[in-house]
Amino acid sequence: MPQREAADRPGRETGVLGHPGEGPSPISLVEQRARIQLAFGERLRRMRATTDARAHLTDALDTFQRLGAAPWAARAGNELRATGVSIGHLADTGPASLTPQQREIATLAAAGLTNKQIGERLYLSPRTVATHLHQVFPKLGITSRAALRDALTRNPPRHSPQTPAEPGIDQRRPANADVVYQEFG
Repeated sequence: MPQREAADRPGRETGVLGHPGEGPSPISLVEQRARIQLAFGERLRRMRATTDARAHLTDALDTFQRLGAAPWAARAGNELRATGVSIGHLADTGPASLTPQQREIATLAAAGLTNKQIGERLYLSPRTVATHLHQVFPKLGITSRAALRDALTRNPPRHSPQTPAEPGIDQRRPANADVVYQEFG
């Protein structure tokens, strides 16, 4: 009888899970199994057993997608990508598809900085900067640096990066640092 009462509760027919980290909620055995597979897959991946982790993470991802649990599916998908598996995204193109580092490099390149200047600012080699830009161009649907600025402003990402600092200004130093040094120096 308790099982039947649990099935009659509102919201249980949808099978939609809450967000990761939310408080306890009644969940089905299928949802519990998917969460356990996700946790075990995460643990295996961190122990560098990627082949075993992929099987558990793939099963968890499939279950979460079938149940419509987008936050859990995203978490499982991120873990699965970390094992080296390529997963299709809804936003494969446009500024929303860029990683934070790619977005920052693209913004600096659009501002006119060279690969060497970008590398110096972000503590990367110019070759690494070039690799990131090579990955950014197809995502934005462009073929040259000149088109970067327009591509980034055409469809701004949901979480836009911080505006890059002016060349020659050290962002790690507070604006009032001179005053502090003058008082005590």
